Amino acid sequence: MGEKQKLLEKADHLAGITALILFILGFLQVLLGEFFLKSVALTANGFDCIGDGFVSAVVWVGLKVFRRPADHKFHYGYYKMENLASIGAAVVMMILAGYIVFRSYNQFIDPHKVQLPLVGAGIALLAAVIALGLGVYKYKRGKKSKMSSVRLDAFNTIKDGIASGLTVVALLLAPVFPQSDAIVGFIIAGIIVSIGFAAIKESSYMLVDACDGECIDKSYIIKKIAEKTEGVKAAHNISLRRSGPVMQGELELEVSCDMTVREFNKIKNSVVKQVKDRFPDIERLTVSAKTVETEGD
Repeated sequence: MGEKQKLLEKADHLAGITALILFILGFLQVLLGEFFLKSVALTANGFDCIGDGFVSAVVWVGLKVFRRPADHKFHYGYYKMENLASIGAAVVMMILAGYIVFRSYNQFIDPHKVQLPLVGAGIALLAAVIALGLGVYKYKRGKKSKMSSVRLDAFNTIKDGIASGLTVVALLLAPVFPQSDAIVGFIIAGIIVSIGFAAIKESSYMLVDACDGECIDKSYIIKKIAEKTEGVKAAHNISLRRSGPVMQGELELEVSCDMTVREFNKIKNSVVKQVKDRFPDIERLTVSAKTVETEGD
C-alpha cells in the first residue's frame, strides 16, 4: 500500500471517529443546555459540536469518494470531490453560525439565569479536552496529506475545543454576569464564520483552477529547473492546477529543431524527475516541445 493511500485511510478513520464523538458530545450539551441548565452558551456549543460532527461526516464521505480511481466519466479521478466536501461542510458551518447569533441576541437583550452553571462548565470542559486532543492529533497525523478538507476537519475540531473552553468561562461568569452567556455565543459564531469563509474561498479557488501564491512560486522554480537542463533553450507556458492533495501541470520546452524524439524524451524524463523530486505533490507534468532553428541553419 502506497504512502498516499495510507494517509487517506488514516484521515478517513479519524474523520469517522471524530464525527461520532462530536455528535454524542453535541447532543448531550444541547439536551442539558436547552432543557435543564437553560444556558445559551452551552446550547450553542452543543449545536457547534453537532455541526462540527457533521463537518467530519461530510469529510469522511468525501474521502470515501475521493479514493475511487479514474474512470471513463472522470478522466482525472475524483480529487475535486474533496473540494466539494469542504464547501458543503463550510456551508453547514455558516448556517449554524446564523442560528447561534439569533439565540445569543435573544439572551443578550433579555438575559435569564443559568441553572447549575458548574455542572454545565464541567461538561463543557470535558468537551474542550476531547475536542482539542482530537484536533491536535488529526492535525499532526493529517498535515502530510495536503488535503483542504482534512485541514478543515482538524482546524474545525480544534475550534470546537476553543469554543468549549469559552463556554466554560461563560458558565463560570454567568451567576454574576448573565450576558456572558450571550457574548460567548457571539464569539463562537464569529469563529465559525471566519473558518467557514476561509474554507469556501480556498476550495472555490481550486474548483476554478485559480493559481495562488504557492502555485506561482512553483511555476518559477520549475522554469529554472527546466532551463538548467542540457538541451533546453527555454521554458514556456507553465500551467499548474491543484486537485485535492496533488497538482497537475503542463510545460512547454523550447529545443533545437534537429533534436530526435529519443533525445527529447530523455530531456523530458529528466525534467519531470527533477520537478517531482523537488515537489512530490506534483502528480502529473505534461511536457511538450517547441522547436526553434539552430544557429547557422
